[in-house]
Order: sequence, then structure tokens, then C-alpha cells
Amino acid sequence: MALLPQLTRRLGQPLFLPAHGRGAALPDGLRQLLRRRAGVWDLPELPALGGPLEADGAIADSQRSAAAAMGVARCWYGVNGATGLLQAALLAMVRPGERVLLPRNVHRSLIQACVLGDLRPVLFDLPFQSDRGQPAPADSAWIERVLQALPRDGAPIRAAVLVHPTYQGYANDPTAVIQRLQQQGCCVLVDEAHGCHFAAGVDHPLPPSSLHCGADLVVHSLQKSAAALAQTAVLWLQGERLDPVRVERSLGLLQTTSPSALLLASCEEALQHWQRPKGRRQLLQRLQEAEALANGLRHSGMPLLYNQEPLRLYLHSGHLGMTALVSDVRFLPRWLVGEVAEPASPPFSPGRARHPGAGSPRRWPAPRRRASAEQPGSAAPDPAHGAGGHHRPGCRRLVPAPRFGGRIAGASQPHPLPGAGTPPRAGTADATPLAEPAAELPRSHSLASLRSPTASAGHLPSPVTDPGLDGGASTGGVEGCGGVHRG
Repeated sequence: MALLPQLTRRLGQPLFLPAHGRGAALPDGLRQLLRRRAGVWDLPELPALGGPLEADGAIADSQRSAAAAMGVARCWYGVNGATGLLQAALLAMVRPGERVLLPRNVHRSLIQACVLGDLRPVLFDLPFQSDRGQPAPADSAWIERVLQALPRDGAPIRAAVLVHPTYQGYANDPTAVIQRLQQQGCCVLVDEAHGCHFAAGVDHPLPPSSLHCGADLVVHSLQKSAAALAQTAVLWLQGERLDPVRVERSLGLLQTTSPSALLLASCEEALQHWQRPKGRRQLLQRLQEAEALANGLRHSGMPLLYNQEPLRLYLHSGHLGMTALVSDVRFLPRWLVGEVAEPASPPFSPGRARHPGAGSPRRWPAPRRRASAEQPGSAAPDPAHGAGGHHRPGCRRLVPAPRFGGRIAGASQPHPLPGAGTPPRAGTADATPLAEPAAELPRSHSLASLRSPTASAGHLPSPVTDPGLDGGASTGGVEGCGGVHRG
């Protein structure tokens, strides 16, 4: 048996998801359940239990109580992660052949939902932080320019999706953006998978939850920033723009008919944990400890990026003279295990568990002097190269800085290493959200049809690669980051 031993082996500091830290932060009720006789909790949809789409039973009662506590109309538990609920929500909002507005940092599950539902995605750029190679959230001025640049021909856009916070932990107050999209006639879905604790209401200056900012549908991943098991999530519905019957019909198309009673119980317990004084106190403590960890590491010389989400730590790996992928080789021997590294910045998630000793400088690679090649006007490094453009065996050639801007976007964040040192040029995403009319997927159910054609003079590749085959985290690559291009 190769799998079972892997589940119990020592891994050191688990700075990765699920946020419960390998069980250390599971709520008391769930911990007690797991101490009972093995498998006693593995039950089918008995009449007393019901299911997420049933009108009666303990699960239906639990969902009604959770929605009332959150102050929304309805909620549904999910056992296929945020992926399944995001897909169901999008299919409930948009009919086949209609268009939906998506940011380029959207999760690949929503691109897959467009394929499943024959939807026509219109992709828009986000503000680009050239000092770190990561997108920032759109504000009201940015989204207004996006709306003004949308094509006026064809079917209207019926829905819009926002990501709050971004995967890298950047967030703002999305109220004005949500309201403007709704004024445009869009039903707004927010992927708040990494921000469910924003809705907990603890006494901490976290960004507001999109639930409190008027979004129509919000998806929370309860394993990412709450203390639930993997695959757990919740979908919230509020307002009158969307019929709950459509949502339930869409959920019935994609959710399993045999949901795990253990995962559903984990959903309930994680949400109730927010409402208890002990759970709220623990969340506040973890937020403060994560901030103290980040500040201590910065004080010791670790170049951590600043964001608005204390539970997402990003190392500025360019200052260490390495790519994020190479940095894993230095972290693992120190028993620091983060998430799957992006090419430019390795992420770490303290989550809801305590991590004593994680802030010891001896556990982290010593900072190195930045390479002189990071000065303005020098060659910008390819993500496969080290800081300053130092060539590694088997890597691709360097791209001169004047030709580099605006040529990489999406996928698993393949942006240049931070510190490339070249100012944004007109036409890059730093300068404008839209350069050309909207981009749309080919209206075909074939995943093969989503592959980008080879770029040639005067021709831009499709803005979306095949997310199911390429394995990228979000959207695919497109030349000319500064605009939305027609596929």
C-alpha cells in the first residue's frame, strides 16, 4: 500500500491547506466525532439526515440555520470543493450561448463550466503589479473602463465573476464594483474561496466580505480559511436577481447523489465555529500570530510581499536569488512545507493552526544580495531563470526588457520575477485594462478547440488555453496583457 503511509508521515510545519493544519485546528465537535468508532459516521441520505438539495432533514435544517446566521436567503453545502459550487453557480446564472464577464485570474473551474454549459466568456485584464509580477484587484474606476470597452454587438452580458481575495491575498472593498456590475444588468458571483473568514466579523481590519457588499452569489471554501476538511465549501445566495430553483437545479446537475455525511458535518461545524466565542477568539489569535510571523520574518531580512490577507504569506523569491520553484529545495530540508509554488513567489498558508517555531530565522533561507542585473534597462528574467537573468541549465533564452512587457499572463501566474526593474509601458496591464474588444471562447464542447494557436505576426493567440489539459491554475497565456482580445 503506497498511499496510506503517506497520509501519516511527518511533514514538519504544514504551511499549506487545508487550513486546519493536519487536524490541529479542527473544531471540537468534529474532533470528538472522529474519535468515535471508525466509520460510524459514514451514512447515506437517511430520512433523518436528508441531503443538501432536500427540503427536510438535519442537513436542510443546518443550511437554513447557517443562512439565517449569515443574514442571507439561502445556502447550500458542497462536498466537491469550491470547484463544484462555482461551476453550479455560473451555470445557474447564464444560459447556453449567453456571455459572462470573467477576470483573467479566474479559477480554471469556471473556464471548464463555460465549456460544460456552452457559455461565452468575455475575459478582462486586471491591474498588474509590475514590482512583483502579480495581479491586483479591480476597483470601480478600472471596472468602469472595462465596461466602456465591451463590445456593443451581440448578446448582452448577463453575469459577472469577481475573485476576492485573489489567490495571492490582495483584496479591496468590492462594494462599488459589485454595485456597478449590477447596474449594468449583471448578476454577480464572487469567488471568495480564500476569504471565508472575512465574513466572520472578528475585531480585525480584514477586508469586507462580498456577502456584506451585496454580491448575489458567493462561494466559500471552508477548507482554505475555515477549519473544515478538504472538499468542503458553501454557496450563499442573497437578493432577488436569481431564482433559488435555478440554483438547486444546477447543483443537482453537478453534485454527487451520495454526499459524504462526514464532509457535510464538517461544513456545519466549521460555520458554527465562527459563531462561538471560542472560535472567534481562536480566529483572531491566528490572524495576529500570522501578522507577527510575517513582521518577524521581515525584520530578520526575509522579503515577504505585503497583501491584505494575513493568512497568505508570499516570499519575494527574486531577492533570494532564486525562482520560487528552486526555493522549495531549500525549504524542505528545514521542515517548512508550503503550497505548490508559483514561478515567481512561493506561498505559505499558516491557516487556523498554531505554528510554534515557524518564525525562527534558522528555518528560512538566508537572504542574498539582489543581483545587479535587476537595475532598470537590464534584461528581464524569464520565470525559468534566476534573479537578474542568470541562466539555468535547460532553461529558455533571456528576453530583453523592452520586449518583455505585456507578453505573459494567466496560467499558473508565469510572470517575470519581482525586481525586473522595467517601468510599465503604454499598452501593458499597468496602463490600461482593455486594449481591444472582448475575447470569447470558441462555441464548442471540444476541449481541444480551446488550445491557443501559434502566435504569428499580426495574430494574437486565444486568451484561454486548455485548462483541463495544461493543468494551469487560472487562465491561459496571451500576448499583450494590456487588453481583452477576441479569440
